[in-house]
Amino acid sequence: MTFVRNHPVLSFFVLAYVLAWGAVPFGSFFAPGALIAALVVVFLTEGLAGLKSVGARLIRWRVRWVWYVAALAVPLLVHFVTISMNQALGASAPDTGQFTPWYGLAFVIGMNIVDPMGGPFSEEPSFRGYAQPRLQAKRTPLAATAIMAVAITGWHLPLFLISSFGLQPFEAMTTVAVTFWYAWLFNHAAGSALITLIAHATEGAINTEDLWSGADATRETWLYVAVWCAVALVLLVVNRRFWTSPAPAEAIHPRHTAHVTETVS
Repeated sequence: MTFVRNHPVLSFFVLAYVLAWGAVPFGSFFAPGALIAALVVVFLTEGLAGLKSVGARLIRWRVRWVWYVAALAVPLLVHFVTISMNQALGASAPDTGQFTPWYGLAFVIGMNIVDPMGGPFSEEPSFRGYAQPRLQAKRTPLAATAIMAVAITGWHLPLFLISSFGLQPFEAMTTVAVTFWYAWLFNHAAGSALITLIAHATEGAINTEDLWSGADATRETWLYVAVWCAVALVLLVVNRRFWTSPAPAEAIHPRHTAHVTETVS
């Protein structure tokens, strides 16, 4: 218990790894392990006040409308840019069955937001809602997000290395890139995990691997990785002052809850 209190973020990641990876021998990956780990560590170290803090970020909806637009538009734009690039490079017409009926995409985004077994619902309240604020309380957003990128990509590692999960090892670069995108969005949207949840749900709403098969599908995956890396690079270069300055107060301490003093590992 003393170790958990002295190193809450480290304890969170260790428990998140144990819970998620514990299902791998059974041919699965327990994504809700991240959220369970956050709730357990928060309760042990901060009690009910800490749980309210995490919950406050998840329902923080009073942010500028532009962040809602960004959360939806940027992931969709990345998808459509890579699809267009792939066709320009010679890919056949994509299979658009996943976009029908006309409201299919909106339905999938909505389901991704509320699905308790899915990645977005588990990862955003825990990774952004819990770990990000505590890491950047004593670090710049750049340093905190670099730690997050390593830890989160490592957490996803079985998905990239075990062929039955259907992902390629090089797709880990996408996880690194979107970690910087989510961190940038989280900090600019007043520390709202709801906004990053919407962004994460939208990013995962289109299965690019179902659009093509064979070489066209492989090229599309590489393009998707490359465009997300480009987005992250643009955010790092264009907004470099943000990354090297102290994080916004609202992205460290949630509003409408008591400020909790914790030791950040």
